[in-house]
Amino acid sequence: MDNRAIGVFDSGIGGLTVVKELMKILPNEKIVYFGDTARVPYGSRSEETIKKFSKECISFLNKKDIKSLIIACNTVSAVAIEMLKEEFDMHILGVIIPGSKMASEVTNNNRIGVIGTNATVNSGAYEKCIKSENNQNIVYSKACPLFVPIVEEGLSDSNIALETTKHYLEELINKNVDTLVMGCTHYPILENTINIVVGDKIKLVNPAKETAAEMKKYLEMNNLLNEDINVKDNIFYITDDENKFKKNLLDFIEIENPIIKKIDLKEKQLDEKS
Repeated sequence: MDNRAIGVFDSGIGGLTVVKELMKILPNEKIVYFGDTARVPYGSRSEETIKKFSKECISFLNKKDIKSLIIACNTVSAVAIEMLKEEFDMHILGVIIPGSKMASEVTNNNRIGVIGTNATVNSGAYEKCIKSENNQNIVYSKACPLFVPIVEEGLSDSNIALETTKHYLEELINKNVDTLVMGCTHYPILENTINIVVGDKIKLVNPAKETAAEMKKYLEMNNLLNEDINVKDNIFYITDDENKFKKNLLDFIEIENPIIKKIDLKEKQLDEKS
């Protein structure tokens, strides 16, 4: 038994989609979450800046004695995960490989769409990974930069979200894709709206589900599961407005009295062990 927490890092609230799936299949595990809500979105930033920001945040999480870390941000998984694995002596799991495996498994016509941030799409990480699963797969990628701010503002089910989704996804629908990877952990929060636009002929792949399943396998194989049913409270560290984050959290996950702590972005604060 290992009662240390699982760390989850995201640029904002999108990683809550991973937290939700972890809580379903690993209910005994404690989670320490870090959302860099003051600097979201990462997807429109340079690779150098993405690496700098993610290194700062993970340095903070590393001091929380976590037993494993999920990079719940597709942008960071796409452009910085190898650097982070070299930098930190811990098990790190990204979201791109699990999502790519599932997309390859569920497609019937090998025509797969991927939506993500500019940085994720430009990296080509999903296309490379999906084709490595099956070289017959054809991947069509589309950057959807407005999706993250729509989600962060709590507008996922609004008419703004619907019209924006129609605008972005028309191109992929016309490519006759039968599978669509939501290649940003913010995007499953838009799943209802995306479903309205794409209909039931296109299967949606939520990498958060597959990533949580991969984490469970890792903990089982390495005897790291927490078997204590009295799980300690999950903690959510953020870098901006606590009230806004709390509202988004409670709208998306059923959780009583979440512990939310705001962290100053100054290096001195990020290095604190409290």
